Amino acid sequence: SHIMSEYVRMTDTERDQIDQDAQIFMRTCADAIHQLRTEAHKDVQSAQVKEHRTAVLDFIEDYLKRVCKLYSEQRAIRVKRVIDKKRL
Repeated sequence: SHIMSEYVRMTDTERDQIDQDAQIFMRTCADAIHQLRTEAHKDVQSAQVKEHRTAVLDFIEDYLKRVCKLYSEQRAIRVKRVIDKKRL
């Protein structure tokens, strides 16, 4: 708590802006992965290269999904705290 008292806490407006930016960023990443997936198999002759690219894109997409899930869980905690605070 000593360390926290040295810093100014974020406002709800700042948190809302971070949430909005994070959602835009996650959507942008998902769109980029989709575009990469579309482009990945163009002009590729080797089945091994296609398989490798598919595996890499699957890994990246899975990672993004895990990040999005973590973000959603953290946001849910924040919303719950706000609701609990208003009830008091």
